[in-house]
Amino acid sequence: MEILVFGAGSLGSLVGGLCAREHRVTLVGRDPHIAAIRESGLAVEGAVEFTTQPEARTMVPERADLALVTVKSFDTPAAGHALADCNPEITCSLQNGLGNEEALAAQLDTVLAGTCTYGARRPAAGRVECTGIGEIALGTPDGGPSAAAERAVEALRSADIDAVHDDGMPKRLWRKLAVNAGINPTTALAGVENGALADGPLQDIASEAACEVARVAREQGVNLAESEAVAALESVVEATARNTSSMAQDVEAGTKTEIDAINGAVVDRADDRVPVNRTLAALVRARERGD
Repeated sequence: MEILVFGAGSLGSLVGGLCAREHRVTLVGRDPHIAAIRESGLAVEGAVEFTTQPEARTMVPERADLALVTVKSFDTPAAGHALADCNPEITCSLQNGLGNEEALAAQLDTVLAGTCTYGARRPAAGRVECTGIGEIALGTPDGGPSAAAERAVEALRSADIDAVHDDGMPKRLWRKLAVNAGINPTTALAGVENGALADGPLQDIASEAACEVARVAREQGVNLAESEAVAALESVVEATARNTSSMAQDVEAGTKTEIDAINGAVVDRADDRVPVNRTLAALVRARERGD
């Protein structure tokens, strides 16, 4: 299968590298990472270790059977526009936040929602570290059976990736949002690793943010209980205790965060008050502006 990974950052490089063990893979990203892969291949380190030689480009190829989108949420419209040039048969979002699938579907035909719990870090150009083995789940954004999802899952499994077809993706997406809404802004603002949310006042803030997400999910017709959202949050905090969240890395580097697609999306969709998510969103936006 011809697989295109659009957004060869840490996660995209890891997933693309894993896929390249079985499929023809093209990584689309930016130099110097792409240039290093073209010259010496992609070195995958950590929980799995190998070197592979996927095609590496800064522009999309002419065609693809399956496109995996791993760019930041604010780049999703541009990703959809670029992918329309090669018109992949199936496009899967493996991104954070809400609204990515709708943005891609405005440009592309068959779009699937996805979540990925593999841990990844890019220590240098041409290298990616797998910091934890996880799972990729794919399905239709609205839920229900999908032949396209089954085909995509089969392709990932053939590359020895733990992948499942979930016909209840809406709940999975909101549960992931609850985790991200609790962990990302809290760690970013406090300047701490994920494990600092295991107890104390930071745990309280993150847990209440997750509870608010669960309440908004139910307003949207998705049956996510507060207890389930908090349990998911606590599980990820424990499993990634030594990790630095993507938003904390962005704030430290002074780059744009995904706050609008995470806590901002909760605020935008809420019928009732969500004070913790609203406050976290406002504080991270102020930090981005340098206020």
